[in-house]
Amino acid sequence: MKQVRVLFFALLKDKIGAGKQTYDLPDQATLQDLRAEISRRHPAAAPAMGTALASINQEFAFNEEMLPPDSEVGFFPPVSGGSFPTIIQVTEAVIDLDELLEQITLVTTGAACIFTGMVRGVTRRGEAHQTSRLEYEAYLPMAEAKMRQVAQEIRTRWPEVEGIAIVQRVGSLDPKTPTILIGCTAAHRDTGVFEAARYGIDRLKEIVPIWKKEIGPDGEEWIEGEYRPTPEDKAS
Repeated sequence: MKQVRVLFFALLKDKIGAGKQTYDLPDQATLQDLRAEISRRHPAAAPAMGTALASINQEFAFNEEMLPPDSEVGFFPPVSGGSFPTIIQVTEAVIDLDELLEQITLVTTGAACIFTGMVRGVTRRGEAHQTSRLEYEAYLPMAEAKMRQVAQEIRTRWPEVEGIAIVQRVGSLDPKTPTILIGCTAAHRDTGVFEAARYGIDRLKEIVPIWKKEIGPDGEEWIEGEYRPTPEDKAS
C-alpha cells in the first residue's frame, strides 16, 4: 500500500468538506483509481470529480498515470477564463440533475434543455417483455473521448450553445432509474438547445462505446445497435 496526499480546491473543496485528505491505495494504483475511491467515499462529489483537472506533485496529470509513493495530488475545476463549461462523465454514481444543471448554467443562460434516458420496466422492442434491470458497460477511455467529440460537434453545429453536459451511468440499474443525461444551455430557447440535446443523444447512440444487457424473468440479452461507424466518424 502507498499513501497519497490529496488537495481539493474551489467547488471540490466544498463538496468534499475539506481541502486536504490522505488516502491509502494499492501500490499499482493510478490517478483514475484515486478518482474512483474519492467518488466512492464522497458520492456528492462524484459528478465534479469526473470533470476535475488533476496534478501530481504540482504538474498536470492524467488518469492512466501511476501514483508515486508519498505523492501530492491536486484536484480542481478548469481554471477561470470565461470558456463555456463542458461536463463529460461515465459514472456509477447517481445522476444529480440539479448539480449538473448548475455547472452548465452561466449568468447569461436563459434556457436549458435536458434529456434523460430511463430504465424501462417493460420493453416493447419486438414482443413486449419485462425487464428486471439493465447492466451497462463502457469502454471507458474511448467512451469519454467520443463523448467529447459529440460535445464538440454540438458546438460546431450550434455555436450559441453555452454549457454542455453528457453523463452516462454504468453498472446495474433498476427500472425508473436515469441512465443518461444530455444537457445544453444557451441564452435563449431559440438558439438550438432543443436540437442540440436531441442530436447529442442520437449521436451518443451511434459512436460512443457503451452497451447494455437486459435482464428479466425470461433470461438476459446484450442489446446491440445497428449503426456502423464510418471514417467520417473519427474526431477531426
